[in-house]
Amino acid sequence: MDIATIIGLVGGTILIVVSILIGGTFSVFINVPGLLIVVGGTIATSFIKFTMEDIINSIRVAMKAFTVKIDPPEEIMEKMVSVAKVAKERGLMALESEKPDDEFAAKAFQFLADGFDEQQIKELLQKDLNLTIQRHSTGRGVFKGMGGSAPAFGMIGTLIGLVQMLANMANPQDIGPAMAIALLTTLYGALIANLVCLPLADKLALRSQQEQISKNLILDAVLGIARGLSGMVFQETLKIHLSPKDRLKVVPNGKKKASA
Repeated sequence: MDIATIIGLVGGTILIVVSILIGGTFSVFINVPGLLIVVGGTIATSFIKFTMEDIINSIRVAMKAFTVKIDPPEEIMEKMVSVAKVAKERGLMALESEKPDDEFAAKAFQFLADGFDEQQIKELLQKDLNLTIQRHSTGRGVFKGMGGSAPAFGMIGTLIGLVQMLANMANPQDIGPAMAIALLTTLYGALIANLVCLPLADKLALRSQQEQISKNLILDAVLGIARGLSGMVFQETLKIHLSPKDRLKVVPNGKKKASA
């Protein structure tokens, strides 16, 4: 589980609520018609821009920002080196007993065990990777689109409120409260966009990048095993996916150096 995402959402919400309570009562900031305009309008626009399937998939992808923990590349490399040793010592059929948590890696090991040739493995795994990137891109686009629509509907709500206020100016005492209600929709739109939708879109972009790195590392490892690479050649092939700092942590046997 990604604690950073939860801390950001919960912490940001708490800070805003505390700021409101310090300056007055929380009930002043609750306006149901304004919420209906902003939330309803943002969701409705998403259904216009995207298909039902895209929106449902975007929710599934967004859950990864909270629940999925991607192993660091150096840990994946360490596992791949161990798998390569098993394949070298006991043959590719032995990889059937390898049951990694990562679905992509499990599929790759099964291809090796089933005797798929190098080109078939590369084509199948590359297609899987490309489709994953496409799904992530669509999910990210849904939240980015919602982040762009929410402030616009906040402004629409404000304009509606102002029109209603100006149409009923018989009592000057009602102008202040009516103006406050009109401005609330702008606040709702800004909060939904900048506290929820746009940060989630950015987190999904980061997660997609991390997943691409890990899957490309697994792909190169599996192709290296299929070619029969071993030792330093195999490790150097995988170290390309590590940052310069992380490359220094890896010793020749594929293990990480112990911290001083």
